[in-house]
Amino acid sequence: VIHHFYVPAGGDEPNPDVNPKFAHKLAFLDEMRESATLHPADGARAILVGDLNVAPLEHDVWSHKQMLRVVSHTPVECEKLGAVQAAGGWVDAMRAHVPASEKLYTWWSYRAADWAASDRGRRLDHVWVSPAIGDRVSAMTVTRAARGWPQPSDHVPVTVRVEI
Repeated sequence: VIHHFYVPAGGDEPNPDVNPKFAHKLAFLDEMRESATLHPADGARAILVGDLNVAPLEHDVWSHKQMLRVVSHTPVECEKLGAVQAAGGWVDAMRAHVPASEKLYTWWSYRAADWAASDRGRRLDHVWVSPAIGDRVSAMTVTRAARGWPQPSDHVPVTVRVEI
């Protein structure tokens, strides 16, 4: 089973009381956590991929300290995404190949004059696998060079090989 998600970005202000987009994002993450569909049964082979618009770990952003009040890395978003992952028992396939102590990005803003030189990235794109295939992830690549292609996306391709 493959689940493909886009979590709403949440606007610019990380306050659900004044920003309805951020409130919607937080509610969306709560719904994902509560969805029985996203809780793979024991032995189920499932993959969840997508632009989850949250960079949950310290090294998923260029500056953990500076990003704590920026939408995509606020403590409440990170906590809620972690709850989604824990509720389903999901294995982070990307971090299975790149330790949490190392920087890992899949997105660079269009606002940066020279995205490569400033390297102010975030890991907003995720690949999670169910525990039944957690040990079957044989490779993972982030095609960083794609960000420099003519007319690029601000996201780059992520490829994960799962031996089924």
